[in-house]
Amino acid sequence: MNKVNKLLKALNENTKLKKNIFSDYIAFHGIGNAYNKRWLGNIVPADVLKLSVKEAIEIIVTLSESGTFFEKFPDKIETPNYGDKWGRLANYIEINDRAIAYMDNGCTCKGILNSIKLLTAIPPSAKSFANCIILSQIWQNIYGDAYEKGPFEENSIYGIRLNAPYSENIIDYSIGKKISPEEQLKAFVDLAHFRGIKVGFRHVISADQIKIAHKNNDIPFDWCNPKHVELYIDECVKLVKLGFECIFIDSAKHIGGYDCYNYTGVGDLPEFHQMQHILHEIRKRSGRSDLSFVGEKSSNDFERYRFMGLSAGTDFITGDNFYAVRDLSEHLKYMRDYAPGVEVTNDNNEGGLSYEQKLNRINTALFGYYLASDKLPSFMQMNDLFPLRYDTTTHHLMITNPSYSIDGSAQSHYENLFAKADGREYNRKAGELFAYALEK
Repeated sequence: MNKVNKLLKALNENTKLKKNIFSDYIAFHGIGNAYNKRWLGNIVPADVLKLSVKEAIEIIVTLSESGTFFEKFPDKIETPNYGDKWGRLANYIEINDRAIAYMDNGCTCKGILNSIKLLTAIPPSAKSFANCIILSQIWQNIYGDAYEKGPFEENSIYGIRLNAPYSENIIDYSIGKKISPEEQLKAFVDLAHFRGIKVGFRHVISADQIKIAHKNNDIPFDWCNPKHVELYIDECVKLVKLGFECIFIDSAKHIGGYDCYNYTGVGDLPEFHQMQHILHEIRKRSGRSDLSFVGEKSSNDFERYRFMGLSAGTDFITGDNFYAVRDLSEHLKYMRDYAPGVEVTNDNNEGGLSYEQKLNRINTALFGYYLASDKLPSFMQMNDLFPLRYDTTTHHLMITNPSYSIDGSAQSHYENLFAKADGREYNRKAGELFAYALEK
C-alpha cells in the first residue's frame, strides 16, 4: 500500500477519493500555457488548516495538472524532473511546520499533517524552474520539543537532536502503530511531488547547537569526531531516501572559518574540505545526483561555494531593484552549478517590510531575468505568501513556540497566527504574480 493510502487508513478514513467540486471551481490557474497548473489562492491558512487530511488529499488530486482525477491515490509518484541542476534555478519557500502544527493542552504535534493541508495553497512549479518547499523542522529541537511555550520563552528550532526519533512537533505519534514517522514524511513528500513541488528541510550545523541523544544524557556534537560526522551523514541520507531532495544548511557561509566576524551561530563549524566530503557522501550513499544543497548566505566568492558542492546561496541580493537582479542574472548565466539567490525575506526577518515591498520583491524574484533558463534562485518564507499577524515575525516563530489561540482550540490558533482580511488580499496578489510566472 502506498504511504498516502496508508496514512488515510491510519486516520480511520477509506482510500476512495471524491472530487472536490468547490476547489475545482475556485482554484487559481496559471496564465497561458500553464493554465492546468492550479492551487488555492485568495486564502488565509485557516481556510485549509481546518480541513481533514482526507479533504486536503482530495483537493490535491482534484487540482491534478493532468486533469485526471484518481479515485485512489497512485502508487508511483516521481519528483518533478528539472534535471540534476534544478537547485540552481529554484524558488525556495520555507514553511514553518511547527508554527502551523496542532496545539492542544500545551502540546504541539502533527505538523506534517498540517503541512499536507497547506500544500493545496502552494503554487506548483513553473515550466522552466521548480518551486521547492523547505520545512523548518524535522529533527527534534533541544529546547523543549513537543511543547508550546510562552511568546518570550526560548524554544528554538536552531538546536537539534540527532540519533533520536523525528520531532514530536511534526509527527503524529498517536497513529504511530499504524503508520511510522518515516511513512508519514513519505506521504507528505509524495503529495508534494504530485502537486509538482520539490521538498527539502532546514537544519543548523553549529556544533554547540547539535546534541546526540544517548540513553539519559545528550552528548555534545563534535565535528572532529568521525563517529559524529558519520551519524550526521546517515541522518541526512535517511531523509533523502524518503524523497527529500534539498538540504538547507544554516550558517553555511562560515564553513571553514570564512567571515566568522559576522558568524552568529554557537560552536565550531565543519572545515571546508570536510564539508565537501560530507556533501559528496550524501549524494553517493543516497544514490541521488540531483540533490540541491542550499547554503545560508552568500558572498562574491561564488567559486568557493561551487567547489564546496552547494547549488545556491541566500541573502546576496534582495528583490528591491528589479534591474539589478536582472543584470546579475545576465552576468551569471554561464554559471550553471551554483548561483547566489534573490531574497524576499529570510528566517531572521524581524518584520518592518510593507506588503507592497514584499510583493515587489516576489515580482523581481519570479521575473528578474532576460531568459527563464538564466533565472537566479530565490528565497522566501511562509510569511511572504501567508502574512503573519502584526505582532509576530518569522524569526520570532523560529525561536519561540507560542499558541495564539484565544479559546484554547487549535482552529483559533490558525485563525490568529496569520493576518486576516488584509492577509487574504495579499495572498491573492502574490498568487497573481505566481500565475504569470508558471508558463516561463
